[in-house]
Amino acid sequence: MFDFISGIIAQVGYLGIAFLMFAENVFPPIPSELIMPLAGFNAASGELGLIGVLLAGIAGSLAGAVFWYWIGLKIGAERIRRLAARHGRWLTVSPQEFDQAQDWFNRYGALAVLIGRLIPTVRTFISVPAGLQPMPLGKFVFYSTLGTAAWTAFLTLAGYFLESQYSRVSDWLNPVSTVVVVAIVGIYLWRVATYRRRVGAEGDRQA
Repeated sequence: MFDFISGIIAQVGYLGIAFLMFAENVFPPIPSELIMPLAGFNAASGELGLIGVLLAGIAGSLAGAVFWYWIGLKIGAERIRRLAARHGRWLTVSPQEFDQAQDWFNRYGALAVLIGRLIPTVRTFISVPAGLQPMPLGKFVFYSTLGTAAWTAFLTLAGYFLESQYSRVSDWLNPVSTVVVVAIVGIYLWRVATYRRRVGAEGDRQA
């Protein structure tokens, strides 16, 4: 996985970083915790500029956030609840979990967007309630940019300042990164397998 991400960044440069970060937000097969530190490595080695890497990462991540905002805006709450009820096992989101996420957003609003962009997995889907509200697009982009910039800068600078240890880190990061992706897939499969149990437990708590 390390070699795969590095190869895309090396061959496509800034566009490759933006694409990977967009894909990570639309459906997170490769977490940003791997993408941006590797992009920081490339910037430290002089292959790419640090500012360009940061801007590419932020742009790709924001594009993914706006994509989910648009989904929420166009589909609407009732249709999403019906999708969750019909395909919840494969989406791994029940109607009850969707309602909980929407209630959380309604309670905290812009702060939910800002903080949500800093939390793995949550940052992928926090945009949907914002579109359902709907939060004004300009306000959504502003708070999403703040959270995204902070998270992206943290990851990028971590890779940038570790560049001197690149050869040492790369020896163990490749198998570790593969384990991370396998774990993500495993968590998804676990949520699929336990969907009925979780939905039943949620129904009992609400009764």
